[in-house]
Amino acid sequence: MTDTLPGRPVTAESFRRALSVHASGVVVITAQSDGVPAGLTATSFSSVSLEPPLVSFYVNRSSTTWPRLRAADHFAVNILAGDQADLAARFASKGIDRFAAPTRWRTGPFGAPLLLDVSAHLICLPYQTAEVGDHVLVVGLVTEADVHNPSHPLLYHRGRFGRFLAVRDTQRGGDR
Repeated sequence: MTDTLPGRPVTAESFRRALSVHASGVVVITAQSDGVPAGLTATSFSSVSLEPPLVSFYVNRSSTTWPRLRAADHFAVNILAGDQADLAARFASKGIDRFAAPTRWRTGPFGAPLLLDVSAHLICLPYQTAEVGDHVLVVGLVTEADVHNPSHPLLYHRGRFGRFLAVRDTQRGGDR
């Protein structure tokens, strides 16, 4: 016999606490709209498909940056390296010029701002969006992919940024 599920979801706090133990990679999504650069930090980034090459991220529907990203005809995914926690925090901050010093960036293909010293850049065309709960799912078609510095990635875990430390192959056991 299968137990029935409760009629209501868990509380936001309980859900947030449970998800905080899941580590995720950190990217900064950038675009240029009407000549003005815009960008935000995302920890909800993932690959979607190899054929065609698709990636996705979620953005809060109340984001003040989202309208400028949505208006752009393309965007860049800047995959952050392990030593770029300050950059991630800067693009997650409100009320500041995220592209002012000390942010280092250049204009990339089609005008998308590309952050310097990142592990990789993906240039994407908007492919599909969908409103899902209090967020917008954004799917992009990858038109260019450049790996620059495949060092340790920046991770987000339990509300903090951190670095990945690989386990040596000799320490790996059987199935875990």
